[in-house]
Amino acid sequence: MTRYYIETDGRVFLVEHAGVLDLPDEGEVPFPIDEIAPLATDPPAVFAVPRISRFPREWPGKDALVHRADVSPLVRKAVHATMPRVVVEGIAIRDGGDILLVKGSRGFTAGLWSLPGGFVRFGESPAEGLIREVREELRVEAAIDELIDVRAKLGEESRLHWIMLFYRITLGGTPDPDPDEIAEARFFPLDEARGLVCDSLMRAVISSLQEIHPDA
Repeated sequence: MTRYYIETDGRVFLVEHAGVLDLPDEGEVPFPIDEIAPLATDPPAVFAVPRISRFPREWPGKDALVHRADVSPLVRKAVHATMPRVVVEGIAIRDGGDILLVKGSRGFTAGLWSLPGGFVRFGESPAEGLIREVREELRVEAAIDELIDVRAKLGEESRLHWIMLFYRITLGGTPDPDPDEIAEARFFPLDEARGLVCDSLMRAVISSLQEIHPDA
């Protein structure tokens, strides 16, 4: 049985099951919907948007649901799963066109090559988050030069909504990786780096850099 998390304008359509607000199944949805993607919930649920012509002010607000005692655990899981994850990535290119990659020692990138960076912390600006992440991962200060690109995707395995901001950065010294986070940090030619990174959006951004540095 497929359950649906249906949201529009910050409002969520729910049904009552034994006195508890819950996600509807297909037979409980009284209007057409467009299915977007599965969510990272257990039991499974699908994110959908309704085809309705008015603002559903009688539906509960998304932000209020996690505080209500009369909602099911699945509703809370679905609200959490739909929150975008904002990630910042640093592009450090040295003379000659080589780009810095890091190999993670834990987390999503354990054993994999990626750009330095990570999650934006609550209350931070993206630039502040990237400077902090570089300091934590590489034990070196960084300066933000410019915003290169902003990209988004739905993770094929994580089923999360990722928003990734890519900044050109200048390092204030030689990287000294913190082994708790980073197993290795190395500069690679852009073409090699493109083949090494584990993320499709990173790969696309590095490909766009190759148009600027075709000999790198």
